[in-house]
Amino acid sequence: MDRKYNLCFTKAVASGNDFIILDNLSGELSTKDINYSEMAIELCPRRISIGADGILVLERSDKADLKMRIINPDGSEVDMCGNGARCSAVYASKFGLGEELDIETRAGIISASVKGNNVKLKMSEPKDIKTDINLGIGKSLMKVHYLNTGVPHVVHLVDNIETYDVHNVGRQIRRHTMFEPDGTNANFVGEKEDGRLMIRTYERGVEEETLACGTGTVATAVTLGLLDQVTSPVSLLTKSGEVLKVYYEKKGNRIYDVYLEGEAALAWEGKI
Repeated sequence: MDRKYNLCFTKAVASGNDFIILDNLSGELSTKDINYSEMAIELCPRRISIGADGILVLERSDKADLKMRIINPDGSEVDMCGNGARCSAVYASKFGLGEELDIETRAGIISASVKGNNVKLKMSEPKDIKTDINLGIGKSLMKVHYLNTGVPHVVHLVDNIETYDVHNVGRQIRRHTMFEPDGTNANFVGEKEDGRLMIRTYERGVEEETLACGTGTVATAVTLGLLDQVTSPVSLLTKSGEVLKVYYEKKGNRIYDVYLEGEAALAWEGKI
């Protein structure tokens, strides 16, 4: 690292998604000259720095118990991160904000119920739903489904989920002209040999496959529900080996009362 920030941080993980938490609930960091985008670009690369799927900045909120900002490794700030919210909830609960929390995000206020390391989030209602899109990838057409669960996601059903080329296909979907200018996350779901549903995600802003994605898991479960392939609750195996559970209510083509449940933990603390 080229710069010394003289800041304490907490490393947190949820289903293999890992984050650098910066606590600004006191407002102290606001008095410092911090460029969080530059910080994320410097601190998130693996092997040469701390390594993370993003930075979470926790701030005071006039609308909720706390506000969560999410900065991706490429420096972009995004509206929502499900696994990041679970990490933030565990952190806030551990440091005295209680077990029932409201968290302000750029995608709206979400609620979290914390029991030890288990967190159940009430997510925003999915929007901008478009099913059965024929997407041109290379010389072939691929049927995908699109929706926003706080951030945009494409979902594609595959037969060979364990060997599927998530990185290359995901990268093409993420930057497809149909989703310009901001792009999208790309999720792939299918059955393993043992019959369990598995999800793999190429994340926008991380620009590679991650071990899990909370909003992507919700998008995938909701899509499968809309296609009448599953009923709530839906358990999805992530690449990390952990299972995330999604609950929802369905009325016609409307999905509401959506929850994401799984474990999150504070791994270690450090100073930069």
